[in-house]
Amino acid sequence: MTDRTMPADDASPAVVVPERTGVIQWESIPRRIVTIWLPLSCFVIVLLFPFYWMAVTALKSNEELYNYKDYNPFWVHSPTLANINRLLFETDYPRWLTITMTVAVVATLLSIAASVLAAYAIQRLRFRGSNYLGLAIYLAYLVPPSILFIPLATIVFKLGLYDSPIALILTYPTFLIPFCTWLLIGYFKSIPYELEECALIDGASRLQILWRITLPLAVPGLISAGIFAFTLSWNEFIYALAFIQSAEKKTVPVAVLTQLVEGDVYHWGSLMAGALLGSIPVAVFYSFFVEYYVSSLTGAVKE
Repeated sequence: MTDRTMPADDASPAVVVPERTGVIQWESIPRRIVTIWLPLSCFVIVLLFPFYWMAVTALKSNEELYNYKDYNPFWVHSPTLANINRLLFETDYPRWLTITMTVAVVATLLSIAASVLAAYAIQRLRFRGSNYLGLAIYLAYLVPPSILFIPLATIVFKLGLYDSPIALILTYPTFLIPFCTWLLIGYFKSIPYELEECALIDGASRLQILWRITLPLAVPGLISAGIFAFTLSWNEFIYALAFIQSAEKKTVPVAVLTQLVEGDVYHWGSLMAGALLGSIPVAVFYSFFVEYYVSSLTGAVKE
C-alpha cells in the first residue's frame, strides 16, 4: 500500500490518502465463509436433497433398494430405467400428468381473473368497509380444506360433476381466490393512485384504467399470484382424492399414491420416479418467472 498526496488548497493542508494496491484482505474471507457461504450451502443441501433422493431411488433396482448392507443408500451401483419404464408405459401416468396440468392451468386463470377484479375494487374504489372486506377474504383462505370439502362434495354431487376434472376446476378457486386477492391487494397499494386520477380526468373508464394502466404495472404481482395458485393447484390432495374416483382421471399427487401402492407393497422406485417427474413442471414454471416473482415481493412501482 502506498500513500498518495492530494493537492491542497490555500486554506487547507495537504491530505494523505492511502491508495489500494489490490491486496486481498484475507482476514475477511473466513468471516464471509462463516456468515454467507456456509449457511447458504447448508440451505441448498437441505433444499435439494429430497430431489437427489428421489432421483437416486428412481434409478435403483429392488435389490439395491432393500439391501443396505452391500449397497450404499446414497449412491446408485447399477442404474436402471425399469422404474421409469413401468411408470410411463404400464400405468396412466402421462394421462394423470395431462389432467393435472389442465386442471392447474384453468383453475389458475379463473382465480387470477376473479382476484384481479376483487382486489382492484377493494383497493381502488375505496368504498365503505373495503378494508374489512379484504381481511374477511383473507380469513376465508385460512379455513381448512378438510372442513370445506364436505359441503362442496354435496354441491358437486347435485351438479353431476362427481368423478370429473371439472369438479376440481370449479372447487380449487374456493381457496385460490382468497389468497390471490389478498396478495394483489398488497401489490396494488404500491401503484401510484395519481396515474389513475389522470386517466379519469382524461375520460377513461374504470375498465380501461384497469386494462391499460393498472394491469401492465402489476405484471410482477400477477405472475407471483399465478405461481402460488399454480403450485397450490398442482399439489392439492384432499379435493382430488374426494371428488375423483376413476383411476384414469386422477391427478398426479393422488394417483401416484393410490395406484403405485398395492396393499402393503410399495413400489418405491416408481413412486419416487412419479414424484420427481411431477415436480419438474413446477420447477420449470418457477425458473421462467423467478425474476418477476422477486420483484413482486418488493414492489415494481413505488410512489
